[in-house]
Amino acid sequence: MRYAFLIFILCASISYGQRSAFNAIDFSKADSVAYQNKGASLKSLPILVHNLTTNLHTDVEKFRAIYTWISTNIENDYNSYAKTKSKRSKIEKDRTAFLAWNQDYTPKVFEQLIRNKKTACTGYAYLVREMASLAEIPCEIIDGHSRTPTLPLTLESLPNHSWNSVQLNGKWYLCDATWSAGQIVFKEGYPEFQFEYHDGYFLAEPSLFIRNHYPLEKKWALLEDMPSFESFISGPIVYKNAFNFSINPEFPLALETEIIKNESVQFKFSSAERLDPADLVLVIGNGYATHTIDTKFSQQDSEYSISHKFTKVGLYDVHLKYNDAIIATYIVRVKRK
Repeated sequence: MRYAFLIFILCASISYGQRSAFNAIDFSKADSVAYQNKGASLKSLPILVHNLTTNLHTDVEKFRAIYTWISTNIENDYNSYAKTKSKRSKIEKDRTAFLAWNQDYTPKVFEQLIRNKKTACTGYAYLVREMASLAEIPCEIIDGHSRTPTLPLTLESLPNHSWNSVQLNGKWYLCDATWSAGQIVFKEGYPEFQFEYHDGYFLAEPSLFIRNHYPLEKKWALLEDMPSFESFISGPIVYKNAFNFSINPEFPLALETEIIKNESVQFKFSSAERLDPADLVLVIGNGYATHTIDTKFSQQDSEYSISHKFTKVGLYDVHLKYNDAIIATYIVRVKRK
């Protein structure tokens, strides 16, 4: 009986890796192949995948070419997103009905994607899986919750996003082609998609990815200790720039911190990359004015920290910046007593 249990544990476990495992690989050739095939048709996926991968030798390079091509050729369709959001709102109280609808809706999204090269997150995740599978690279669609500065969540929120997990060299990695592709901006009240490839979500570090991606199935967090959904939705706001430098907010654990006047708050961050502490700054605003803290970050190994005393009562936004890019945001509420 004991041996059977051990076999079950081994089969149920997922071996996962970090992008640093591929630091020695130059992806310029894979990216070049993707750009050479810019504008290619989706009507024959086997031909497209063949053209993207035939001159590449490793699975990670092949997947890179596929991922780059998708993220630089497929437009994020706001209208599709709006329709999906409307449908979700109508059945949001019936979780079973929602999951059944979501499963049935995916192939329909894919059909529209093939015709128009436009889609929402579901289509991106579906296309990544289909093209990776044609290249004989194991890939899964992961459904769950995403969190952005403009998208607050509650404990009752339904899943609102899809992304992928891909197996390379026997280990699983996370990626989000939707968020790598660019952004939707509004011009004169009308949505317009702007391509702007973002590399940070390609084979992202799981402990950072979980800051704004929460999977429905625990195993696809690729973490030994997955945080609770409550801690996920109450955590600090983490921006895409954090992924550029692998900067992971460690403390405070929550977006909002309440203290008494003249108390200090310590902010801690870690990074898999070597950062220049001189380029790390803390910016504090109260709705009327902002100022940069003069105190410099201290460094110990891969951890960076700074403390600040709040001497006036009020509500403060605290932003961590690196190289002038916002990495994370906190809120500090300072009370008189």
